[in-house]
Amino acid sequence: MTPAMLTIGGAHGALVTQSGRMCNRHGLVAGATGTGKTVTLQILAEGFSRMGTPVFAVDVKGDLSGIAAAGSPHPKIDERLAILALPDYRRQPCPTLLWDMDGKAGHPVRTTISEMGPLLLGSLLELNDTQTGVLYAGFDLADDQGLLLLDLKDLRALLAWMGENADTLRSAYGNITTASLGAIQRRLLVLEEQGAERFFGEPALQLADLMQTDFSGRGVVSVFDAGRLIHDAPRLYAAFLLWLLAELFEQLPEAGDPPVPKLVLFFDEAHLLFSGTPKPLLEKIEQVVRLIRSKGVGVYFVTQNPMDLPENVLGQLGLKIQHALRAFTPKDQKNIRAVAASFVPNPQFHTVDKVTTLSIGEALVSVMGDDGRPLPVQQTLIAPPEGRIGPLSDVERVAVMQRSPMRGRYDAALDRQSAYEMLKQRAAVAQVAETQRLKDQEAEKMRHHEQRRHSSGGGRRQTVGEAMFKSAARSIGSTIGRQIIRGVLGSLFGRR
Repeated sequence: MTPAMLTIGGAHGALVTQSGRMCNRHGLVAGATGTGKTVTLQILAEGFSRMGTPVFAVDVKGDLSGIAAAGSPHPKIDERLAILALPDYRRQPCPTLLWDMDGKAGHPVRTTISEMGPLLLGSLLELNDTQTGVLYAGFDLADDQGLLLLDLKDLRALLAWMGENADTLRSAYGNITTASLGAIQRRLLVLEEQGAERFFGEPALQLADLMQTDFSGRGVVSVFDAGRLIHDAPRLYAAFLLWLLAELFEQLPEAGDPPVPKLVLFFDEAHLLFSGTPKPLLEKIEQVVRLIRSKGVGVYFVTQNPMDLPENVLGQLGLKIQHALRAFTPKDQKNIRAVAASFVPNPQFHTVDKVTTLSIGEALVSVMGDDGRPLPVQQTLIAPPEGRIGPLSDVERVAVMQRSPMRGRYDAALDRQSAYEMLKQRAAVAQVAETQRLKDQEAEKMRHHEQRRHSSGGGRRQTVGEAMFKSAARSIGSTIGRQIIRGVLGSLFGRR
């Protein structure tokens, strides 16, 4: 059986390809704005789809949705095809699913607060160490109390309950200060204004729905519309992608060394995943990127400048596609030298000279050989995509969603009983118990009052004569004198 090959383009009359077995070694697509990164991402996604590998790709500008429609003839495309002579090229759409966190441009994407976890959530909320510690305590408390944290109102209810019971909880969960709880609550309000309330909840995204093939065996391309998130909520965008990466790592079984990847992820604007990330989370990301390839998952970072990625991540990327960079400042020139140094040199040219002179649709490409070692860099013409270059129209987008197998599965949000409802019920029960306790306390006071009243005089109201007797008895100091008075008054009132 012929091994699956990923075609990237051509150089010196030969195709530049990489075997499918090497494609879970991750990759990089980099270059300045307008140099052709989106088209490169599209031809890679189409190539993986033809292999039978599902793809999850972030669409920042909306252009990638055109992968769901067949391409149209164009003079520049025809010219590129004449140069490359791609043997199996034909204009065709990819099987495509459209996703969107807002549920407008695609099927809604959601996850729960519990699945996000305190580490990612703390980074998303930009909490300090003390506040993050309180958040961890809240998650532990929710686990111990059997409280489901599904959406933002669940987390707010939990934090409020922690504040009301801070003294009781201190021995088991540490010091829970009003200041830390207030800071977390304020950050949640900011997150809510960014639209996160639609992201946290149910039905949560099932990873299996991102790993589909169609009836012909082609991998389904899931296109995630992230245009609004990139501009309005970049940290939420980064948290979602990191959550997806972590969930895949935790849920997928070991795959060994498959002939093609089980899933490929394309993360556009990849620098946002690492910008301002706390060190513990950054170390976790680097570890997941290193280990997730054993699950058969390939991760491809798309960014303008590869130097925006951590060195430990860059060192794990096999396939590298570098479009043109611009050198306007000394810092830019330094970055270009660093980029050139990351490639295996080609004796036919100086890599550092080529980085700034590449034309649109051209790139420096380094693939991995069958032995897993990177091959020398090649100046490559990128192959044209089989799908449309450019976005779907609104009518076409609706048509894709109407025939989607995910139609109706995620559209309506669910709100089952979770921490908010459970804590509300507890508060109601506690209020009833407190009301009853106050009633019982008042009744007990009344009983004591009645007992004291009845014990004085056998329950009879004191008469004027008895009052005179007691006054006279108090005025006579001796015991004998009081006995005389009792005897006189007793005979007057017919009592002994």
